[in-house]
Amino acid sequence: MPFYKNTELMSGLLLFLATALALVFANHPILTDFYLHLKNINFTIGFTDLHLELTKPLLLWINDGLMAVFFLLIGLELKREILAGHLSDSRQILLPAVAALGGVIFPALIYVALNMHNPLTSKGWAIPVATDIAFVLGILALLNTRIPKSLRIFLLALAIFDDLAAILIIAVVYTQHLSWLSLFISVICIGILLALNRANVKRVAVYILIGMIMWVSLLKSGVHATIAGVILGLIIPYKIKSNAPAPLVFLEQGLQPWVAFFILPLFAFVNAGVNLTHVSVANFVDPATLGIALGLFLGKQIGVFSFSFILIRSQWAKLPEGTSWLQLYGGAVLCGIGFTMSLFIASLSFDSSVMLNWDNDRLGILSGSIISGVLGYFILRYASKRR
Repeated sequence: MPFYKNTELMSGLLLFLATALALVFANHPILTDFYLHLKNINFTIGFTDLHLELTKPLLLWINDGLMAVFFLLIGLELKREILAGHLSDSRQILLPAVAALGGVIFPALIYVALNMHNPLTSKGWAIPVATDIAFVLGILALLNTRIPKSLRIFLLALAIFDDLAAILIIAVVYTQHLSWLSLFISVICIGILLALNRANVKRVAVYILIGMIMWVSLLKSGVHATIAGVILGLIIPYKIKSNAPAPLVFLEQGLQPWVAFFILPLFAFVNAGVNLTHVSVANFVDPATLGIALGLFLGKQIGVFSFSFILIRSQWAKLPEGTSWLQLYGGAVLCGIGFTMSLFIASLSFDSSVMLNWDNDRLGILSGSIISGVLGYFILRYASKRR
């Protein structure tokens, strides 16, 4: 398990500090140029003599490369939860699954309603559909024992389904023109990984090596390369025929601190910097900004709570044990924190010529996430005092 006493709180605080630092760099008269230059420094990885080279700016190495490691961890956690965790009991799956569905539908509808007449910004309908579980768990850690464990488990399971929906959206919606040769190589890699699993191979390094080849192939194929992380995570064995630690558990525990304390804060730092110097009311009422902010703040809480309410009232599911309706609503409000995955989807939705001068996509993500986080915290604090 985590190396730190409270990984969730530390991870949430680091994400917050990285975001604050990005805003400082993006708005400082001297540091702004350095910040932009840093994100656009080109790095080349590969073999020159073999003509196998990848040259990308630092920003894309982080978004396409390091975030693949984040998605690998999601794949590992998803598989473990299905086989032996919160999602292994079918009776516990229905409520968070249906709530997550509502939390995907309503934010997308709000965004589309405000942007349907603009063919450029309408592409961003998926930005407000995802929940940032790192921030949510960080806020729950601040409330500590005031929050029933069942509510935390509900939100964790909901976030897993939420991430799964976001992954499917990325795979289907943000796939570019396909290179069939590269895609064929990726399929071969998947076949080899499945064969390794069937052969009960336990060496993690073998899976990682084939996974890296699959990542490069997907990167060249037009399918977003981070999907390679999810596929690899779902294939790595959870149980093996020996007394050695399961490769999945070994890799998950090894990656957790790197993702929580390095990859996600670094991603936040290079993606969250919004120049607020000349931001005006017009930027906040722009349809793209409003669609994202209202999708996160209103769409998430309406979708999650209403779908949960209908399911519970119809007796298809029960309130999480020891959780009040007000606490459930507070948890639904917290789901409006869409930070990491929303920033990631925004980077796929628009090129630099589409999103307006003031980075309205990130402005909407930050404002919607901050309001959801603050209001959700105080609702849960008040609800816990009442109980």
